[in-house]
Amino acid sequence: MNSKQDFNRDLIDLFGEELVSALTARIRKVALEELMPLFTKVRRDEKQDGSFVTEADLRVQRKLSAWLAQQWPDIRFLGEEMESEAQRGLLDSDTPLWCLDPLDGTTNFVSEIPYFCISLALIASGRVHVAIVYDPNRDECFVAIPGKGASLNGRRLGPHVCRTGLAGATALVDFKRLPQTLSTRLVTETPYTSQRSFGSVALDLCWIAAGRCDLYLHGRSNIWDYAAGLLVLEESGGQSCTLDGEQVFSRELKPRSIVAAAESQLYREWCSWLGITRPVR
Repeated sequence: MNSKQDFNRDLIDLFGEELVSALTARIRKVALEELMPLFTKVRRDEKQDGSFVTEADLRVQRKLSAWLAQQWPDIRFLGEEMESEAQRGLLDSDTPLWCLDPLDGTTNFVSEIPYFCISLALIASGRVHVAIVYDPNRDECFVAIPGKGASLNGRRLGPHVCRTGLAGATALVDFKRLPQTLSTRLVTETPYTSQRSFGSVALDLCWIAAGRCDLYLHGRSNIWDYAAGLLVLEESGGQSCTLDGEQVFSRELKPRSIVAAAESQLYREWCSWLGITRPVR
């Protein structure tokens, strides 16, 4: 590759099966060596925004960012645990960019709850071109490439049809970040049969793609939280938008809300109940 233009043109071909396999193998290795040895053994520190960071987050980010830079020096890097000053400006151009959440589900991790993951997305030309979400507890690796579908440990993920409709669906809802009026309505006029909140955006979206849940609702999610998981969901046949009916993915640091469903009919019902009259499709 001699130029950025060549890189963008050949992006999909470049990240074929062999190179995606190399990425997933490296993520698995880092999870085994840097993340899991600290599970149940690490303390947490609070960040300015009230979220937590641990030595595990920092170790995974250091290892993966160094390896990615060595393999693909032309691709810039955005990690959740970078200083905010360093994060600013990285999303302002179409320069190819790795977007990493080294530990999505940090509160679960420090609370000894085995529901967390490493999430990596390759962003270029205003979209995600490669998505990898790895759950080290279940050794499950979700992968997606636009137009090539989504998979779980090599098994293709197809559309999950909720035959009971909205009334019989299972929803993953993060109440903490929703408008109070919406939270109250969800409790008093519950439209689905059951609700859960697991604590990892990337993994939540992948579980919907895998047919383990049907609906999703989150009020404030950062790009490193949703970029990879959202592509897995969409390539499996799921659909999503914000609470304003806009496309979720946006190349910016400002948090986005997420409304999602496993398939199109359920998505229309969910958006209708939420009052989203013209959701993006």
